[in-house]
Amino acid sequence: MANTPHGGVLKDLYLRDANKEELLRAEACTLPSIILTERQLCDLELILNGGFSPLEGFLNEKDYNSVVENMRLSSGLLWPIPINLDVSKREIEDNKIEPSRRITLLDPRDYEPLAILTVEDIYRPDKSKEAKFVYGADDSAHPAVNYLHHIAKEFYIGGLLEAIQAPSHYDYVSNRYTPTELRAHFKKLQWTRVVAFQTRNPMHRAHRELTVRAARHRKAHLLIHPVVGLTKPGDIDHYTRVRVYKALMPKYPNGMAELSLLPLAMRMGGPREAVWHALIRKNHGVTHFIVGRDHAGPGKNSQGVDFYGPYDAQKLVEQYKDEIGIEIVPFQMVTYSPETDEYIPADEIPEGVKTLNISGTELRRRLKLGLPIPEWFSYPEVVSVLRQSHPPRGQQGFTIFFTGLHASGKNAIAHALQVSLNQESTRTVSLLAGENIRAELSSELGFSKRDRDINIARQAFVAGELTRAGAAAILAPIAPYAEARDAARKTIEQFGGFYLIYVSTPLEECIKRDQEGIYERAKRGEIKEFTGLDAPYEAPSNADLTVDITKQSVSQAVHEIILLLEKDGYIGSA
Repeated sequence: MANTPHGGVLKDLYLRDANKEELLRAEACTLPSIILTERQLCDLELILNGGFSPLEGFLNEKDYNSVVENMRLSSGLLWPIPINLDVSKREIEDNKIEPSRRITLLDPRDYEPLAILTVEDIYRPDKSKEAKFVYGADDSAHPAVNYLHHIAKEFYIGGLLEAIQAPSHYDYVSNRYTPTELRAHFKKLQWTRVVAFQTRNPMHRAHRELTVRAARHRKAHLLIHPVVGLTKPGDIDHYTRVRVYKALMPKYPNGMAELSLLPLAMRMGGPREAVWHALIRKNHGVTHFIVGRDHAGPGKNSQGVDFYGPYDAQKLVEQYKDEIGIEIVPFQMVTYSPETDEYIPADEIPEGVKTLNISGTELRRRLKLGLPIPEWFSYPEVVSVLRQSHPPRGQQGFTIFFTGLHASGKNAIAHALQVSLNQESTRTVSLLAGENIRAELSSELGFSKRDRDINIARQAFVAGELTRAGAAAILAPIAPYAEARDAARKTIEQFGGFYLIYVSTPLEECIKRDQEGIYERAKRGEIKEFTGLDAPYEAPSNADLTVDITKQSVSQAVHEIILLLEKDGYIGSA
């Protein structure tokens, strides 16, 4: 078996006989089960295929504490990131989980059994301590700390795993290699020196130049090894990124580079994560690993200061490189020189020589607005892929979210806006009228705060899917609570535009305009928890536009919304 960090062997739990697999599969059907989260699924796959060697299961309490405090398992082996199976109290009680109990772990996508866990212990972690020791601060601005406190469940289960089958993948299957498969692939290609490049972003000309330089200087071949599991919230989806990597591969000299996808759930843990990444790459058979400036950095903390120094990751990995058994290649920033039409390492640029660069923020702006992206920055094939997934504003979807009291005029404005947008015929326009949506999606709900919040969340989900598809969605619920409106904005904004329009017509005028007599029925007690009477309405403080039907006509309100959309490029542009 292949050598791994610490001089051990690759812990590929899939390498066993078929009879054992059939026995485990049969047993799995008789055991209590836990449906894995997306992060747990990524972790499980890399434990089972040996990517996380020497781990053979989720950390027990002794190993967990040792990893948090010392970056080592209790055996003394180097391991910097805790790998935990977090569960709720209800899951423990419903499944009667206790030490020595065996549990089936299920794929969340198709509920197929993936492995059996033999429980060693159940413990409640000190999450604040884990945040401080592993990520450097107990600050929820860090995505991993936010996950710890707001998503991860309260208990951890430790125990060894027995593999039943690998998770099924239906995308880019030919580019998915387990550590065992990748080692065999290198052997077939007769590659003995391999430098790996970690990335969670699209690659451009500068990345190509950087990686070619790294391979040439080490007389090595190159493995482009991008993360396709969970990355930083807001990152470009892995489908787009893999299409970019595939478009870039022909730009390397023939036979120099290979592409393999890594199903890793990143923590954005900076220095510790860099050590983790190096261990994982060593398990995959590489000999050299590129560690970037601010490697796996999550950005700024809640005080606006970077969580980690720009070279902290390089320093920590260098400290452990002999124990890992891998050579570290420090990331050398490269920048474009228009005078010589080449990329040059930043520390080799002669004094006074002009250089050019485009930041990630500027690239995203150019993509959104359809502005040109020069060939010196990226290849046309790469830009074409990015434009397919990130069309200019005029081709993106958006949601107009009206909020206001019953009979405030928001429905009339919403209907008029739909007609106005339909005139353009540039995108599908869907009006999700509050009454119709409640009847179709939320007929079982009442009017308590909880039920109202659920109703708004369902409407936001539908609007988000329409926005993702490039359509225009118009919502006109009462939406009395700020928290639910903010959650709707968060749901929808990741796919396109979101505009909150507050129709602030006073209650007295709403009562006058109520042709259906709803307010009168509420006053008589026939309708309980009616907004504006016996239930509160929290006026928005963050509306993109406020209109009052007693001061503005419907057509004027629609015109002001159209002006908002035109200013931001959603309409009136190619």
